[in-house]
Amino acid sequence: MTHTSLPLYHITKPSTLKENAPLLIMMHGYGSDENDLFSFASELLEELFIISVRAPYTLEPYGNAWYAINFDAEQGKWNDNEQARKSRDLISLFIDKAVETYPVNKNNVTLLGFSQGSILSYAVALTYPEKVKNIVALSGYVNKDILPENTEALDYSNLDFYCSHGSVDQVIPVDWARQTPPFLSALNIKHKYSEFPVGHGVAPQNFYEFKNWLINRI
Repeated sequence: MTHTSLPLYHITKPSTLKENAPLLIMMHGYGSDENDLFSFASELLEELFIISVRAPYTLEPYGNAWYAINFDAEQGKWNDNEQARKSRDLISLFIDKAVETYPVNKNNVTLLGFSQGSILSYAVALTYPEKVKNIVALSGYVNKDILPENTEALDYSNLDFYCSHGSVDQVIPVDWARQTPPFLSALNIKHKYSEFPVGHGVAPQNFYEFKNWLINRI
């Protein structure tokens, strides 16, 4: 079922709880869609109310993106940070509408993002920390260009991150991801960081680790 009043197209897997369910919002990677991460949904806690969102920018011939990536740029590739900031704010608005629309607990919201969706989940949590509790950031990194300038002034005490990366990732270099733990530590944000011997994807042991991490926090 979908609600047209919400600002992004999405699919849902209702919780076994009839009210106050913990909410998990999934955000896919560049060139994918809402069905990609939703394949995880059946394997996760039944108490979770799961929403998988489709990114707002359509790609040709298929797929969607949270923001444009120009692969022809001389520097290799560059991100459209203005589009990324718009998507960040759109997800924030989506969270507000989702907690109004569905029988979920607004104080127990988890973001799960892969790749570009992971980059956005960092940005949403670090910009609107009062709206999010747990973040599962798979194969992404912190893009400081889409964060607020006053991160030191914000209250991040409720946030908890699970971050993971493939050690042979050919899309987003693992060195970028390795900068995340010191960045989060500097802001006194709780986090766990893991690497797995895979490319740009989620290994089975990676899935089980973040699933168990989540179980302990829901």
